[in-house]
Amino acid sequence: MNESGAGAAAPMSREGVDHALRALREEHERIADSLLALEDHQGFRLLKGATLAGETWRRWDAARRGLERMWLLFDACRRVAEEAGRLRARRSRPDHETLVELSALLSGPSVDAPEAEIPLERRTLLGPDRRRLTLDEAVAEMSATFDRVVEVVAAADAAWTALLAPLDELEDRWREAARLAQELDGARHPEVDRLGRELTAYGRLVRGDPLSLVRDGRPDTSRLDRLRASLDALRGSLAEAVRLKRDYERRVADLRASVDGVAEAERLAARARAEALAKIASPAPPDPGPSRAAALRDQVAALEGLRRAGRWTELAGRVAELDAAARRALQEARDERGLSTGLLDRRDELRGRLEAYRAKAARLGLAEDERLTALYERARDLLWSAPCDLRRATMAVADYRRAVRACGSETGTGR
Repeated sequence: MNESGAGAAAPMSREGVDHALRALREEHERIADSLLALEDHQGFRLLKGATLAGETWRRWDAARRGLERMWLLFDACRRVAEEAGRLRARRSRPDHETLVELSALLSGPSVDAPEAEIPLERRTLLGPDRRRLTLDEAVAEMSATFDRVVEVVAAADAAWTALLAPLDELEDRWREAARLAQELDGARHPEVDRLGRELTAYGRLVRGDPLSLVRDGRPDTSRLDRLRASLDALRGSLAEAVRLKRDYERRVADLRASVDGVAEAERLAARARAEALAKIASPAPPDPGPSRAAALRDQVAALEGLRRAGRWTELAGRVAELDAAARRALQEARDERGLSTGLLDRRDELRGRLEAYRAKAARLGLAEDERLTALYERARDLLWSAPCDLRRATMAVADYRRAVRACGSETGTGR
């Protein structure tokens, strides 16, 4: 041990030095591989080549400067390792002084820290007070900086992965919408222009500042989703308008045919209602009100004015509305007819039940029962009179049925 270095740590042994040099070389290889892999990462290349702004630029600028410092520290560590390697190679069995010098290089503050990171308070008029680190301290600093850089690169890459492909798809959809708008009338379409401006602004944000779109560690796609919904709706309406323009005459002819179908259904419903009113006193079928077919014909005729004005998007919407209205009107007319025929069907059903209960009374030996006969005659008179009071007839049939069951129970011949 060097007497002049009283109190200093004992130098490393030859075996310790050799082991430290091997570990240092392996560690430097791993660090170099990690740094090269980082710079080869897709997210890193995108950040390096993109025109960044906002939060992404601030974080990337800090990460980039940190990476530059990492390389400087790495080179400084490499120089120390090379110096230690040359010193160790001078002798197969180094003397005490050489071991002391090697120990100082391998475990002491031997790495010059890059000047850019030295704070102002540690600088002097004659220049910065150079700070020295041990190899372990330098590796620890590089590791911490590496983690920070990786965090920025990974976050940006995740945001771009989640947003760039959908953004490209949206831009294709917008171009399709613009093409459809141009095919319609050759003029600019206000909603296409508005969505184009919004998509352009959003695209600049995605490509230049993806980290501003990260919420709670995940890319926020809410604006993307709203744009997609708006573009899909617009593109759908424009495509429908183009189809209508190409096939206007047939579409209107189909619409007129649908309205004719409504008129026929209303005619059948009116006839069924008239028959029900003649045969059923209560309940009366509902009054359908004004003809839906007549109103629809007027609205179909008004389409021509939109066509002459070239308002194809509005026209497509009106055609779709009228088509849906015609389907509803057809179903309503059919339902009204069903209500009227249903009253007659109900009367016929009650007639059949009454006769079935009478046959049951005969099987039970109750055909001559005066009370049952009176109840039967009352129900029959109501059901075979015109117009029939269906409510009273229903109650009369129910009364007859209960009486038959009661009489059968008394005689023990029925349930």
